[in-house]
Parts: sequence; structure tokens; C-alpha cells
Amino acid sequence: MKTTGNTILITGGNSGIGRALAEAFHARGNKVIITGRRQETLEEVSAANPGMIAMTLDIGDAEGIKAFAERLVREHPDLNAVINNAGIMKREDLTTAPDYLQTAEETIATNLLGPVRLTAALLPHLLKQQDATILTVSSGLAFVPMAATPTYSATKAAIHSYSMGLRRQLNDTSVEVIEIVPPYVQTTLMSERQANDPTAMPLADFIREVMDVLTNQPEAQEVVVERCKPLRFAAETGSMGKMFEIVSGLDH
Repeated sequence: MKTTGNTILITGGNSGIGRALAEAFHARGNKVIITGRRQETLEEVSAANPGMIAMTLDIGDAEGIKAFAERLVREHPDLNAVINNAGIMKREDLTTAPDYLQTAEETIATNLLGPVRLTAALLPHLLKQQDATILTVSSGLAFVPMAATPTYSATKAAIHSYSMGLRRQLNDTSVEVIEIVPPYVQTTLMSERQANDPTAMPLADFIREVMDVLTNQPEAQEVVVERCKPLRFAAETGSMGKMFEIVSGLDH
């Protein structure tokens, strides 16, 4: 992927990894469009980064995604990159069934159906571009699930599988597919505590390593920072059981 000269849509660009990626690409001279559910937070980010464009989008709204995609392509016909970053992560107590179903369904709608729907809506446009990229954001928990967040882990595993299939099907087109695989990062994804947790990877360090891979390894299909490799390759190294106990034993 080229890291300059793009017009990039980043979902969930008003906080956490999404905002940090948006600012990193913006600093490299790309035209960056961020989305989120709350207009006020989007405006705060765009105000802090003159030239960045903010558009509201509820990634869990199927019909809203269609309308958004039509407007996006109409207003920004030079769009050539999408980062499917928006996501939620909540603990679930499966013993409370069926009470936890609302959380599970919201997680699936946001983390899995959202990226699938948005990709489907924008792919016809991206296929017309000379050089286009779809980036997905999975998680180390796609490869070693956390017992406390089973649906989140499952959606991220599904995003990994979807990314592989999409990449293969688009192999002979102008659209490349790259999967970003974050470890446990200092963001507010689950809580304010996470943002200050010394056991989590500092957000700036994560973004720096991601941008380094994208810049210096342009053929990379997965962006796996060093800190996430024990999770990503747990199956290959025979450490799945051990890593599952470690991850599930953490009190995030």
C-alpha cells in the first residue's frame, strides 16, 4: 500500500486506534475522512487536524451504510482506501443467557456486519480505481480468544477469515486487502483504565510500528506488530492453550 496521495475513509476515526491512524495518514498528506456516531467528537478531531473531513455514520445501521456510501462516493470520487476500524468490545457473562444476547448482537452488527456491508457498498467504486486498498482491523484475540469477551473474539476471527477470502477473490484486481492485527493497546475501547494500563501497548508505539510496516513493507498482507506475534502465531508455535489461559486470566 502506498502511504501518501490517498483519499482514505477511516471508520471509528474519532477515538483510539482509528483517530491515531487518521492523524498518522493525515500527517503524510493524505486526504482523510473519518466517521463515527457522534458529530461533536468528530468535529473535535477534525478541528485539531485542519483539512480532515468528518462524516457521521452508524456502522451498525444497514440502510444508513448504503446511503452513506452513495454520498461518500458522490462527494469524494477520488476515494481509493478504506480502513474498517470501528468496533466495540464488551464483557459477556454467558451464564446469564438469554440476557447477554443484546450485547452479542450489537457486537456482531458493529464489528462484523458493519465492515462487510460497508465493503460491499464501496467495492464497485474501489474496483474502478487504479490503485485501491481495503484495510481491516482484527485483533490478536482473533487468534487466541479471551473467555470474557467471546463474541468480540469471534467477530475478530471472522474478520480475519473474511479478509483472507476477500484478498483471494480480489487477487487479480486493482484492490489490495491488508489486515491490521492489534494487540492489547492503551485505548478506551473497554474502559478508561485500559487507556492507562501499563501492561497495554502504548498507542503511539503501536501506530508507529504499523506505519513503519505499511511504508517499508508495501507487499505485506498482514500488519502484525512484534507485541502481537505471540497471539497471532500461537497455533503455529503450539502455544494456543498456554496463551488462552494467559489472555483469559487477565483482568482487563
